[in-house]
Amino acid sequence: MVQNQPLILTQEEEIIQMYPRPPILTSFLAGWKGITFGYMCQPAFELPEVCTPRWHGVGIFTHGERVIYADRKIDGRWRRDAVVGGDIVVTPVNVRHQASWESEGDFILMGIEPDVFACTVDEAAEPKQVEIIPHFATPDPLVYQIGIALKNTLENNPFGSRLYAETMVAALSVHLMQHYSTRKPKFQEYTGGLPRRKLQRLMEYINEHLDKNLGLSELAALVQMSPHYFSQLFKQSTGMTPHQYVIRRRVERAKELILQGEMTMAEIAHNVGFANQSHLNLHFKRLLGVTPKKILQK
Repeated sequence: MVQNQPLILTQEEEIIQMYPRPPILTSFLAGWKGITFGYMCQPAFELPEVCTPRWHGVGIFTHGERVIYADRKIDGRWRRDAVVGGDIVVTPVNVRHQASWESEGDFILMGIEPDVFACTVDEAAEPKQVEIIPHFATPDPLVYQIGIALKNTLENNPFGSRLYAETMVAALSVHLMQHYSTRKPKFQEYTGGLPRRKLQRLMEYINEHLDKNLGLSELAALVQMSPHYFSQLFKQSTGMTPHQYVIRRRVERAKELILQGEMTMAEIAHNVGFANQSHLNLHFKRLLGVTPKKILQK
């Protein structure tokens, strides 16, 4: 008997088109590199068998404590899952996956490109060296919290979210390597932070590109490090994550421009890399304790 071939998915739009309802949120226009994200609410439905050479897939269920029964087939094995919010499903690249579920529920779909995943810890790693194990529905609070954090940042600041998103996905990748991989990574311990010259080069680059949608992989590449170790050493050097540091520098630059009095608030927000004036106000007040207009009144 000839076995039916799965649908091969290589584009985000192909995933969306399989479902009866459009997604509520996606990362498609957010500029995230090597990552795709969708949040949706779907009725009872049956998906065809699919696989993808492009992404390791993580499904994160967000429908709360209500049980939704699902019949799922992963890599030729069937299982009936009793799914609750906080459960996740892991489907590696090129692994066949099919599912049907009995009632409406909301969930997150994430895809991580294999080269991005492999290079999280070792910038010289080859994707085939890191093998992910398929998992049926299983609770994982950390993956759930990362999914919710990415959903929230897409809702609140979709066009200035790349650095935060890539930082979260680096943490997710490390977690998946530790708990869902055939080969557990050996993490080296580094202390003392980044060398002074590399740190100076990074700070100059950030200052010159505050208006850009900076990414973690982009900054890590400047100092020839993997995103995981770069994040660790940057925080040792500055006391902040790269994302926190960039936000602080944007606020500081915005304050300088406000005091010069030559630009509108909207122009300043755009000039320093905030999505809009309300995001400038939010971070300004959070870090400095006052609104931008109060600075002018002092």
